[in-house]
Amino acid sequence: MSKNKIKELGWIASSKKDLLTFPQEIRKEMGHALYIAQNGGKHKDAKPLKGFGGANVLEVVQKDGEGTYRAMYTVQFEDVVYVLHAFQKKSKTGIKTSKQDLNLVAQRLKAAAYEYNAWLSHKKKGKSDG
Repeated sequence: MSKNKIKELGWIASSKKDLLTFPQEIRKEMGHALYIAQNGGKHKDAKPLKGFGGANVLEVVQKDGEGTYRAMYTVQFEDVVYVLHAFQKKSKTGIKTSKQDLNLVAQRLKAAAYEYNAWLSHKKKGKSDG
């Protein structure tokens, strides 16, 4: 029986740059959540993002004294976990994710699918060249 291989981690648009602006403890916990996802698991704070059908897009929410931080990622691809969006929630009212952020996630999910297909064809081409 073979051990599951760890998925690669991919970043869409500014998600990596944005996540790197988070406070160190928040970054550490978000990184841990992504690592668990890469290994096929689900972090205790990861929840399906509403409006994306099932558990393909997950959201991790972390808080500190400065505010609330969110990272959205998808596990729908076999070999790669893509981070779609990371931001500090500015709104003081409600916990709901804004329509603008949800639209951005949807747009970036499409970009992730495109990126994944390109990655797969490149990977296959590399194997046939070898």
